[in-house]
Amino acid sequence: MERPDPVIIPDDDDALLAECDVQTFRAGGKGGQHQNTTDSGVRLVHRPTGIRVESRSDRSQHRNRRLALERLRARLEARAHTDPERVPTRVPPREKRKRLDEKRRRARTKKLRRRPPPEPE
Repeated sequence: MERPDPVIIPDDDDALLAECDVQTFRAGGKGGQHQNTTDSGVRLVHRPTGIRVESRSDRSQHRNRRLALERLRARLEARAHTDPERVPTRVPPREKRKRLDEKRRRARTKKLRRRPPPEPE
């Protein structure tokens, strides 16, 4: 699988916020009149990567913006993460013998379970 181009993640929130389109919306759901009348939900779209995150769990738009920035930072770090190259290992001869012995033992057990051949008349 091909990796996406690396993106430099700014250290401070203001610089990261400058790279994003910020949208506010009515959060909806539970919370009653306060949540239904204020635009407390925040959606961030990171322009360089197109990653979108939302936060609408809090009544405050400022706290939701901070939560959305934390989520965006986590998604960007996950996107930039690469697994280390796998080093192939060799199966030791002793382990190969052990596996083959186990296969022979299992084959003998299964052979004993077979229906006996018909007796000649």
